[in-house]
Amino acid sequence: MLVLLAAAMHAGWNTIVKMRGDRLVVMGLIAAAGGIIFLPGLFLFAAPAPQVWPILALSIAIRCLYSFFLCYAYDHGDLGQVYPIARGTAPLLVAIGAFVIVRESLSLAAFLGIMCLVAGVLSLIFDRGTRLKENKHAVIYALLTALCIAAYTVVDGIGVRNSGSVMGFAAWLTVGDGIFLFLVAAVVRGREAIVRVARENYTACLAGGLMQAGAYWIIIVALSVAPMAMVSALRETSVLFAAVLSTLILKEGMGVWRFISASLITFGMVVMRYDKS
Repeated sequence: MLVLLAAAMHAGWNTIVKMRGDRLVVMGLIAAAGGIIFLPGLFLFAAPAPQVWPILALSIAIRCLYSFFLCYAYDHGDLGQVYPIARGTAPLLVAIGAFVIVRESLSLAAFLGIMCLVAGVLSLIFDRGTRLKENKHAVIYALLTALCIAAYTVVDGIGVRNSGSVMGFAAWLTVGDGIFLFLVAAVVRGREAIVRVARENYTACLAGGLMQAGAYWIIIVALSVAPMAMVSALRETSVLFAAVLSTLILKEGMGVWRFISASLITFGMVVMRYDKS
């Protein structure tokens, strides 16, 4: 249930990024807001063990690449089709990476559940026609985004399990990511763009920061106790939440593929929920 809450929050802040001005600047401001909101965590929780600091730095760097690729994907393709590719491909990559790197295996039921979730997420690609097939840049950037998602999920899973402080790891990750991405956005776009976008969207960015950081914290805690591939698959149900938000907020239609997606995702979640392995 917590991972599903994280998925809903993730869809929420992605909707803000899609709707509000310069996407890179908005993402930088959202990350910075999340870092500020959860700054007290640096003092409330024990710091991660010294050996995981390089892992923490690597995760922050990968997340920065993820932000760039996601912005480029949104620039070239529709939210309703790019987002499913990026989020739906990631669980498969996480399952492979977790098995190869840390030998984390899954039961047949868990694997079936993940496949249903992935199929449900990717089915949304067909919901609004086939325009994406004509836009190779959107596909490429969405797949690069998925690669980054899979990479930082596995890296975070390894880091948090060796950190000695789950909440401390989450706090330093949130604050570090916020500072780094904000500075990168400021360098790339310039001070004037930061100030302008901040003035126009400060309320939305604060809300997005709270949702982004909250989702990160939930996922980090989940990765410390559950298989990486299952956490990743459940998190990617954010695509379904995004479909609902795009219908209600962006006034996009609710087509038959979204109902098919909902059915596959629900079945996959039930299979994973009752897996006793």
